[in-house]
Amino acid sequence: MIRILSFCLLILSQSATAQTLLVLGDSLSAGYQMAIEKSWPSLMEPKLASSSPITRVINASISGDTSGNSLDRFPALLEQHQPNWVFIELGANDGLRGFPPKQIRSNLAKLISLSQGNGANVAIMQIQIPPNYGQRYSKAFADIYPSLSKDMQIPLIPFFMEKVVLTDGWMMSDGLHPKDIAQPWIAEFVTEQLLPHLNKQG
Repeated sequence: MIRILSFCLLILSQSATAQTLLVLGDSLSAGYQMAIEKSWPSLMEPKLASSSPITRVINASISGDTSGNSLDRFPALLEQHQPNWVFIELGANDGLRGFPPKQIRSNLAKLISLSQGNGANVAIMQIQIPPNYGQRYSKAFADIYPSLSKDMQIPLIPFFMEKVVLTDGWMMSDGLHPKDIAQPWIAEFVTEQLLPHLNKQG
């Protein structure tokens, strides 16, 4: 009887501390042209489970998504998964389509506010776009992320693609997406960047 009670208490304790991380992104996170289990969010789950309160990672990323697309579907995701943390990797498709930076910032701010209103902590990834969009637009776009981080008091995670694009054999022939061979490094990089924040809040 005592053993059964102890086991039940252990399960309840683990359930109380178990937390969920929802990754909301585009093709850079969705496992573009590869099995979902090879994507970096999937590879993060065991790493986080062994070193943070996060025991479940939900990859809600969809290739081609803009910040507006994600905003439309986000309330249902929050209701379904009730995440403790939301990690936002969005904006690349907005930038590549030349959407106004104010519109992109507004959409991202709404995603952050919805997350926080649902009781979730939020982290956001810095996104960069190619310089051929012009210095003025590229700077206005890049400035969205540190501005949001400061104003909404959330962690800003460096852009993992800066390393990926410079590593031979890690990019697909389209020059936009990382191959499956790059996914373990990305998972390690994002995990290391998130851990201090996850453990601080956890």
